[in-house]
Amino acid sequence: MDTLRSPGGCPWDAEQTHRSLLRYLLEECYELVQAIEDDDQAAMREELGDVLLQVLFHARIAAETPAAAGGFTIDDVAGDLVDKLVRRHPHVFAAGAGAAGAAAAAGQPADSAPDAGPSTAQDQQTRWDELKKAERTSKNGKAHVLDGVALAQPAVALAGKLGSRAAKFDDHTPLPDGDSAAEQIFRIAYAAGAVGIDPETALRQVAREHAERMRAGTIDVPPAGQRQGSTGVSD
Repeated sequence: MDTLRSPGGCPWDAEQTHRSLLRYLLEECYELVQAIEDDDQAAMREELGDVLLQVLFHARIAAETPAAAGGFTIDDVAGDLVDKLVRRHPHVFAAGAGAAGAAAAAGQPADSAPDAGPSTAQDQQTRWDELKKAERTSKNGKAHVLDGVALAQPAVALAGKLGSRAAKFDDHTPLPDGDSAAEQIFRIAYAAGAVGIDPETALRQVAREHAERMRAGTIDVPPAGQRQGSTGVSD
């Protein structure tokens, strides 16, 4: 990527910006989602590479901005990720965490000490959420129900995320009560998120199953003039 963005490299790559690459980032992520849902290992390998390319591309663009002005490198990105993983898993990485750490502190064999960390995936999810909340509080002075919510995500996913956050923060902001399709969809997705269902994934699964039924079916399409409700205008 350094070569592609440097003089003598690729003119197209050299002129890209964070914003101009947004469409490609979204496309590659959705292609990876499809590969995963199709359980296509070869496609997953390819699409993971395409997503990684986007990460490297954005990091290289950011590196062209001086650090004093907010620029960063791919090493900074990786370093921040390592720090976050360590911070979010104190029972694994912190000194004295877990059975081995507790045993060492007490001068006992590792197999004789209790494990102080989460015992189940759900316990770990709860711990993760608590640590995220503490991080937001330290940054902003207090945690807000919308901290960390990406408002640019797909609408159904966003509605579900808002429902999930409302449930966690015991937020009772009144929901839109109109009868428009958008408001009804929002309430359904919001309610799903509030009980731990990912409405985006659930709806996409139903849509893909219906698409397969449509693909498998034979549909006879009548001439335009014979269609019910036809306006006579070509579709």
